[in-house]
Amino acid sequence: QVQLVESGGGLVQAGGSLRLSCAASGRTFSRFTMGWFRQAPGKEREFVAAIRLSGGSTRESDSVKGRFTISGDNAKNTVYLQMNNLKPEDTAVYYCAAGEAQMVYTGSGAYDYWGQGTQVTVSS
Repeated sequence: QVQLVESGGGLVQAGGSLRLSCAASGRTFSRFTMGWFRQAPGKEREFVAAIRLSGGSTRESDSVKGRFTISGDNAKNTVYLQMNNLKPEDTAVYYCAAGEAQMVYTGSGAYDYWGQGTQVTVSS
């Protein structure tokens, strides 16, 4: 079993930055692919970014490419999402997820474990 705890969400003005953290426990962290997803009110959960911790391969959605960066620290069992130049449309609950797939997948079905989510609100 894997436990994931997100932190770092909050309220920020458009153009600002936030860094989300996801602390993992329970299994060998470096074996996982870690992802960030988000869900805005009335919308489906969507892929944001993911990282394969063994090797460091990353992938970001087109909507955040160039603004968001995902990274991982195997020593701290933590994955980060650095979010810069935030826009009001980035407002959502952000979820951390972990999966044992050997590749970086964008579909939520590839992830087996989920955190409780952290709210990010970007004001205009």
